[in-house]
Amino acid sequence: MHRPLPFVAMFVTMFVASAVAAPAFAHTGAGAGHELVHSLTRGFLHPLSGLDHVLAMVAVGLYAAHLGGRALWLLPAAFAGTMAAGGLLGWAGVPLPMVEAGIGLSIIAMWLLIALGVRLPTVAAVALVGVFALVHGHTHGSEGAGFAAFLPYALGFATATVLLHAAGIAAGLALDRLGMLPAALRRAAGAAGALAGLAILAG
Repeated sequence: MHRPLPFVAMFVTMFVASAVAAPAFAHTGAGAGHELVHSLTRGFLHPLSGLDHVLAMVAVGLYAAHLGGRALWLLPAAFAGTMAAGGLLGWAGVPLPMVEAGIGLSIIAMWLLIALGVRLPTVAAVALVGVFALVHGHTHGSEGAGFAAFLPYALGFATATVLLHAAGIAAGLALDRLGMLPAALRRAAGAAGALAGLAILAG
């Protein structure tokens, strides 16, 4: 049985931090508190409101579950950590090439790996996920640069990201319990995800 304890601990820590932060922000002053809570909420809802964000982050969780072992927590941790670094670059205005194209390509690549059942070595999978996370983080850091309270926005976004990873992992582990169905379901889901990524890239 898989026991992704480091991943669960990371999720719990971030979720609790968000829950504690919101009321604390709300008491720092009417104007400032409202802006902080608004930024936290906006950051949390942002990855849940875009198909590209959902597809990418759920795919990381699904692929982590497909690889199993240390990848079960290393892939989500690598994505979250590198996304934070990319977010700081975007917030600081440091340019990165092909950011928008990179998002579409990341979705296509991740879902193709799932569809084809490719089992990359854990180190290679972590590196690939890290590259993809960098462009995702940069985009969202740039979007949040105009906020007076960027840190709560980033915290909310990171929390939602971890939740989406957890959903992907849960779905992947649930598929493993279905006997002969997982391979066919993964292929179908992977093909649909890759096509959606292609549409996002083309659009």
